Amino acid sequence: MIAIIDYDAGNIKSVEKALLALGEEPVVTRDKDTILAADKVILPGVGSFGDAMGRLRQYGLVEVIHQVVEQGTPFLGICLGLQLMFERSDESDGVEGLGILKGEILKIPDCEGLKIPHMGWNSLAIRPGTRLFAGVEQGAYVYFVHSYYLKAADPQIVAATAEYSTHIHAAVECGNVFACQFHPEKSSDVGLQILKNFISL
Repeated sequence: MIAIIDYDAGNIKSVEKALLALGEEPVVTRDKDTILAADKVILPGVGSFGDAMGRLRQYGLVEVIHQVVEQGTPFLGICLGLQLMFERSDESDGVEGLGILKGEILKIPDCEGLKIPHMGWNSLAIRPGTRLFAGVEQGAYVYFVHSYYLKAADPQIVAATAEYSTHIHAAVECGNVFACQFHPEKSSDVGLQILKNFISL
C-alpha cells in the first residue's frame, strides 16, 4: 500500500491520479498508523514552506515522517515535499524544516530573460546508476513549478540536476529517501517511469 500524506497541501489529487493510472491504489491519509504501515510513503505539495511545516506540526506528522524514514520505508518527496525534507528555506526565515537531509532551499536568483517562478519543462542531467531514474534517458524533460531551489550539503545524494538561472539540485536519493523538485505526476511518460521506479523499489 502506498500512503500519500494529506496535510492540506495542493497537488495531492494529481499524484493520486498518476498512481491510479499505474494500477496502484494509493491511500490519501494523515492517520499515523496507516502511514507507518504503508509499503511506500509520498509527501507531495505546493505552497509555502512555513505554512506547510506549520500544518505538518499541527497534524502531528513531523514525528511520523521521521519514523517512516527511520524504519526504512521508501519515502518520496515531490516539489514542496522535497524542500520540506531539508533544514531551512529562504522562503520562511526561522522556520525549521524536517531536517531529514542536510541542505537548504534558496531563492532562484533573478536573471535577465528568465521568469520566476521557474514554470515549465526543463531537461535533467541524471547521475548514472540512480534507482529513481532507471530507464530514463539522459537529458529527459520534466515539468517544474518553483521559485526556490535545493542546494544539498552533500553532492553525493544528488540524483539529477537542472539549469535555470542557477545550478538546481533537481532530485536526491539517499538510502530509502528520494525526492524530486519537479512534478513527476505532470511529466508525461518520463514522470510515470520515475513513479514506477519508486513503486517497484
